[in-house]
Amino acid sequence: MRDEPDNAARVADVAPADPLSPAERYGELFVAVQCGRVFADSKVFVDCLPVREPDTILEEYRVRKDGKDFDLARFVAAHFETTHPPPSDYVSDPDQPLAAHIDNLWDVLTRHPRQHRPYSSLLPLPRPYVVPGGRFGELYYWDSYFTMLGLAESGRHDLLRAMADNFAWLIDCYGHVPNGNRSYYLSRSQPPVFALMVELFEVHGVSEAVRYLPRLRREHAFWMEGSEGLEPGEARRHCACMPDGSVLNRYWDELARPREEEYLEDVTTAASQSARPAEAVYRDLRAAAASGWDFSSRWFDAGEELSATRTTSIVPVDLNAFLFALEEQIADLSRKSGDEATAAHFGRLCRARAEAIERWLWDDRAGAYFDYDLLRDGIRSHRLCAAAATPLFTGIASRERALRTAGTLRERLLQHGGMGTTEVDSAEQWDAPNGWAPLQWMTVAGCRRYGLDALADEIRHRWLGTVGSLYARESKLVEKYVLAPTGDGAIGGGGGEYPLQDGFGWTNGVTRRMLRDAPGDPAHRARAGRLHSG
Repeated sequence: MRDEPDNAARVADVAPADPLSPAERYGELFVAVQCGRVFADSKVFVDCLPVREPDTILEEYRVRKDGKDFDLARFVAAHFETTHPPPSDYVSDPDQPLAAHIDNLWDVLTRHPRQHRPYSSLLPLPRPYVVPGGRFGELYYWDSYFTMLGLAESGRHDLLRAMADNFAWLIDCYGHVPNGNRSYYLSRSQPPVFALMVELFEVHGVSEAVRYLPRLRREHAFWMEGSEGLEPGEARRHCACMPDGSVLNRYWDELARPREEEYLEDVTTAASQSARPAEAVYRDLRAAAASGWDFSSRWFDAGEELSATRTTSIVPVDLNAFLFALEEQIADLSRKSGDEATAAHFGRLCRARAEAIERWLWDDRAGAYFDYDLLRDGIRSHRLCAAAATPLFTGIASRERALRTAGTLRERLLQHGGMGTTEVDSAEQWDAPNGWAPLQWMTVAGCRRYGLDALADEIRHRWLGTVGSLYARESKLVEKYVLAPTGDGAIGGGGGEYPLQDGFGWTNGVTRRMLRDAPGDPAHRARAGRLHSG
């Protein structure tokens, strides 16, 4: 890969990654800070920078913590520096159209390797990278693909190339792409979209896809580790053996303890129920974070409570559609590189996965794709969600099933402001009434792949209207949006573990690409703080 020696030098010049996560590094001090709610947002402490050697801080804490006048919050303030959100003096120009606003935000959202500090939870990367924004000051795996769509349309091939190097570097270093470049994210990945990124790199002339083939194969090995020897009904790590012996995948996290970035929240969730061991609850919460859908009724066992999350028991349609795309691309690139044996092998794998998806995740009565419930043998989930569009997005579906899926999504999930997430209105952010940019893009692109242009255009128009309306009123783009009509126009979404975040990487990316595809859409006329007409 181009620049690899330079990349190695770049990383060698900065402080190395801390081999310990914050929980491992600070022990009982970590627990005290998180359970004592020193910070309103649990992510703040795990992203803090120590101003002294961590061992010295921990030793001083142990000496002083039982003192009569000890104040934990004051101790933390004296020994740690908070890092997010980073200061920014960016102010949107009131005469700036939406596309220009997005173009100008890329530099605001870009972080540089030299910003790495000793004992940070941040994993150093060789090249600059774009973060989502707000509390999310690190690179996120699946977010980045949708961000890249916009970078390409903004002509920021410099950042595309840098991101390509960074993801290759992560796979080289860790054997997979972590959820994000933080030490506390290393135990899990996210939806495997590196194959989609590689395709984007080649389309825009950033680099040839074939040079990433070793990384694609290594990522595939990560997801398939443990698949050998599975019997029907068994599951191991990311793999699950279906009743007919075919192997599909699930989300998984290597650890069964509270997430460090949401420590108290997970402890509280596990304590709210007694039906399962706390370790099982922690594992399923972590697996849901790996899915990117954190959190959603999609993963619930019964009722609409977060404590009912059991992600590891679900075979998700979107994960398996992404892995189909990965296997298909490995086969194609192996063929182009002259390795016919590997091409044939991965060709068989992707065909077998497509057949298993069609057999086990298609619901003919409902006319759509659904997740599969491993705990209820032979039963698909009854919960429709926008992930049903991913077999269209990656080209698995037959035309007949694509038409039926699109019709079901239109009838049951299409909302005033775009494609809905689920049919359940819960307190979780990956449920109604919220809409998310990646789901809009995958549904639009999936419909377009099968010639369903009218529905694709309708979803795009509704989403651009939502984003443009909020931009015109509040001069910003946000992480998620309420899709139901409101008297005050578009509003940002709610629910979940943290407040609505501004920025926002994947909203910017998808919106920028959609604006290119719809030059006559009224959203082009939106100006910051100024409502558009039409």
